[in-house]
Amino acid sequence: MTHLPPPFDPELSAALDLIKDVISPGLTLDEIDEVRQGAGIEMLADLDLTLDGFFEVEDRSVPGPEGAPEISLLICRPTAPAAGPGRPVIYHVHGGGMVLGNNRVGVDGPLAWAKELDAVVVSVEYRLAPEHPHPAPVEDVYAGLVWTSEHAGEIGGDPERIVIAGASAGGGLSAALALLTRDRKGPRPMGQLLMCPMLDDRNDSPSTYQMAGLGVWDRTANETGWTALLGELRGGPDVPAYAAPARAEDLSGLPPAFLDVGSAETFRDEVVAYASRIWQAGGVAELHVWPGGFHGFDGFAPQAALSQAARAAHVAWLRRLLGS
Repeated sequence: MTHLPPPFDPELSAALDLIKDVISPGLTLDEIDEVRQGAGIEMLADLDLTLDGFFEVEDRSVPGPEGAPEISLLICRPTAPAAGPGRPVIYHVHGGGMVLGNNRVGVDGPLAWAKELDAVVVSVEYRLAPEHPHPAPVEDVYAGLVWTSEHAGEIGGDPERIVIAGASAGGGLSAALALLTRDRKGPRPMGQLLMCPMLDDRNDSPSTYQMAGLGVWDRTANETGWTALLGELRGGPDVPAYAAPARAEDLSGLPPAFLDVGSAETFRDEVVAYASRIWQAGGVAELHVWPGGFHGFDGFAPQAALSQAARAAHVAWLRRLLGS
């Protein structure tokens, strides 16, 4: 039996009313190209990534996975001299349901943290589904992390203090990256910051049904994103954990995690379950469920009180993790 959805926070509900004509909660496979051509991507090109000169900004092509094309990293490093030998590095993976976006999507959040914490931001471009299904996206993200770790000193960073971070699909890919680099004995991130992460291809939790047709990413859109990534494997028994981290049997030995999610969004239950399973495996996780939050609310309504609280929690966790 499906229950009524939890209510949206009043401030966020008003924001949803303003964007409902631009963003529909459901996305189908045949709408992907049209959404990719939308005005939002053009607006990203006009963002001041320097934050009034605080950062110097570089796009750099680096080796991709073996046999695959190079990948583009957006590197933003503070222009002021560093206080110590190397700054923390925030390795950012963008959102977009596995099918949309580029390395500028959502990078305003990590840039704000980095300005406050004197850190370097590296935002990775990865190939998108359905043209490039699993494992292309996560392998690109892994290749970018390997380069960032090996060249941290060159970009003013400390290879021992890399935090991986992402929202939505980027959160799911960051969680997958933590699993992949653990199992391959690759670079060891200091922490993983998973904001409303997309973790479970099965799309069958109570929250996926409660929020159908509501917010900005419902179970129709979720099915579209996962089908683009996995094709006929989606929802079946053979989905690898590096595609859908909720499928991982072993969540031990992972870097400390921060997870957050809204109470009024599709991903609520899978995020809560993932945090619980990290604890059950003896790991470290901090979980926030923001009451009345819809998917990605702090990006759509940054001035709302709940958004301010969420953004403050991100910085506070990073500050504790980095000891700064």
